[in-house]
Amino acid sequence: MKEEMYELKEDVSQSKLYNKDLAPTSIKERNWNTYNYTALWISMAHCIPTYMMAGGLIALGMNWIQALITITLGNIIVLIPMLLNAHPGAKYGISFPVLARASFGTKGANIPAVLRAIVACGWFGINTYIGGSALNVLFSSIIPGWKTMGGSFSILGLALPNAITFMIFWGLQIYIIYKGMDVVRKFENWAAPVVLILALVLVIWAVYTAKGFGPLFNEPSKFKTTGEFIKVFIPSLTGMIGFWATLSLNIPDFTRFARSQREQMIGQAIGLPPTMTIFSAMGIIVTSATVIIFGKAMWDPVDIVSKFTNPIVLFIGFAGIVIASLSVNIAANIVSPANDFSNMMPTRIDFKTGGLITGILGIVIMPWRLLSDPSGYIFNWLGTYSGILGPIAAIIICDYWISKNKKLNIKDLFMENGIYTYSNGFNKSAIIALVIGVIVALIGKVVPALAGIVDYSWFAGFGVSFIVYLIMNPRDKSADSESAETEETPAV
Repeated sequence: MKEEMYELKEDVSQSKLYNKDLAPTSIKERNWNTYNYTALWISMAHCIPTYMMAGGLIALGMNWIQALITITLGNIIVLIPMLLNAHPGAKYGISFPVLARASFGTKGANIPAVLRAIVACGWFGINTYIGGSALNVLFSSIIPGWKTMGGSFSILGLALPNAITFMIFWGLQIYIIYKGMDVVRKFENWAAPVVLILALVLVIWAVYTAKGFGPLFNEPSKFKTTGEFIKVFIPSLTGMIGFWATLSLNIPDFTRFARSQREQMIGQAIGLPPTMTIFSAMGIIVTSATVIIFGKAMWDPVDIVSKFTNPIVLFIGFAGIVIASLSVNIAANIVSPANDFSNMMPTRIDFKTGGLITGILGIVIMPWRLLSDPSGYIFNWLGTYSGILGPIAAIIICDYWISKNKKLNIKDLFMENGIYTYSNGFNKSAIIALVIGVIVALIGKVVPALAGIVDYSWFAGFGVSFIVYLIMNPRDKSADSESAETEETPAV
């Protein structure tokens, strides 16, 4: 039996918690099918950070099999909370910050929304810098004097050519967001096969030119004992989960457009773990071949493509890199914070303005400095926010699936004085559970004796917050008998 899906019939447009971008989608607006979700994940997973991910694990001592197992397992694990959080989005047509109102309160929802948005702004800046760098290398290859333009002049630490291409790439993304979610869907639909085909072409070229797969596939693991491997495997697994921990929270921003629960679930299951594994494997194959072709292992596809001299090949190669960076950044790092910032002041900030705020903050963080330390990027950046986002996911999942038994009152999610107002707009138990979970997850960063917990930050934070919230918000038995149909109209 197909899961019932509901839409809001009451007029709540006068509420300060409402705007047309945050409003629940109508049944007619839910037009994303299985392919749309598969394409979404293929587009997001086929990005340079994914391509380079296995390289980081191999550099830490893993062989290629261990690296791919770590990546695959991490993505299978993160798929679970992702599908759990996706369900209310598809059932009620609501976005992540609106869903967070049910557990954190109508005002308290801004806490997880802003925490998620800040992370997205960081990722937005990182991917914009990567995409801008690809454009810069392309322009340097085909435009005489581009590389030395401006001399020693710099803007915020970026040479003039880099600053120009950064802003070009930045502008492309803001333009697409300003066109709306349906344009985002169409862009992801065609970006997915284009990036996949170009990646396959790069693999075929590398294997053909190297006359084989290269030496990385014969490299043994540097770990002599299981204990040595586990010390690297656990924090690496946490980092893999942290890679998509952001999307496991705000996936309702996309599933609110789903035609059915079945289609969004199948599309995501097909699109996420297999793509991450396959694309990481492509990175290993190409990099291994570069050892023979160029005499050194090259993990950055920008460096590899820049080795070509044919202008047509250069253009096609860099076009693929730019499209890949655009597709992941728009879907993963602009849609969510745009909704999150809109949730802070619904009557003044709409989706487009929220996207613009995201873009501005993505410049302010100066991502080129964040990327200057790769070890800090993998362990500090990914590990730290895993410990913050894990507890948020736990609270929302526990609240929806257990405390409220999948039953929400859509109208009250937009009412200033409704059942989700709690205490002056804040659900204190959710905030307490969040604080305790984050402290447990990250305490090892300030207490050396407990440093080992940091390696399990996402798991520790998730588990503790889930238990604390469940104790403070046990299953609402009245929800078992109440019918959501009293306020909304179902569509089966």
